[in-house]
Amino acid sequence: MARGWESKDIEAQVELKKTVMEAQNKAQKTAEQVRRDTEIRDLQLSRTRIQNDLQVATNPNHRKSLEAALAHLDKKILDLK
Repeated sequence: MARGWESKDIEAQVELKKTVMEAQNKAQKTAEQVRRDTEIRDLQLSRTRIQNDLQVATNPNHRKSLEAALAHLDKKILDLK
């Protein structure tokens, strides 16, 4: 299991570096735009992790908690766009 978490952490780091490189290569964005884009990508990564957890969750209370977290992330992403 530790190996899976490690690969997810590395994947997140690669995605973050890719995001930063894309931001630098595109037309100059304001600091606020870059911050917002980074926050959206972070939220999307969290959303993906929660969706994966939800697929394997069996406890009804845990599923309810994950669904609430997913709804919260969806709202935050929508607010930032």
